[in-house]
Amino acid sequence: MVESVARANQSNITYPERDGNSMSDNTKQFRWIVVIKENLELLFADNPNIFVAGDLLWYPIKGDNKTRQAPDVMIVFGRPKGDRGSYRQWVENNVTPQVVFEILSPGNRLLEMAKKFKFYEHHGVEEYYIYDPDKIDLQGWLRKNGELTVIEEIDGWVSPRLGIKFELTTETLEIFRPDGDKFLTFVELGKLREAERKRAKELQKQLEQEQEQRKRLEDKLRELGIDINDV
Repeated sequence: MVESVARANQSNITYPERDGNSMSDNTKQFRWIVVIKENLELLFADNPNIFVAGDLLWYPIKGDNKTRQAPDVMIVFGRPKGDRGSYRQWVENNVTPQVVFEILSPGNRLLEMAKKFKFYEHHGVEEYYIYDPDKIDLQGWLRKNGELTVIEEIDGWVSPRLGIKFELTTETLEIFRPDGDKFLTFVELGKLREAERKRAKELQKQLEQEQEQRKRLEDKLRELGIDINDV
């Protein structure tokens, strides 16, 4: 009887899809969240069982709608792509997000970040990265022996899970795919696509000109009575 009542109470619990907090505090923070999230989406686009999300509430415990976090970016290996209102872990075969990114803004407080670290460590995150775009400061932690251990040399670090490489310059953080291509903003990707489209048109035009020149040459040879098959 007690067990059935407990199940009934759990079934009546709602898990809000918003926590009342904004996704970002400024344009710089938002841009970095989008760059990391969208480039990871692109990197794993062909793998149907890698789920990437930005600012999605993660509930690790069934029946507990207070224990939650909304990572700026989280990556889950072993779960299908698709839309979700929240990431309820017990619905997802109890798969913990393995990699989490947080992008700092001036509004972040030390206590808030300490609570997030404790949450991610307790609930099994394997890799945790924090980037401060104002200070160009990247910090990372890797799970060892059940704890998140600081990555001492983060410049040049390659994520074991993602295969991406982090490089810090005096001006910014650069992230590289396993194939060596750099993470780009949507605008940069658009310009690159436009440049490739322009180059393709130029090559097509060049090919058409060469074909036209060849045709004129063949016509001239025929006028001179020369069999082009003998040329």
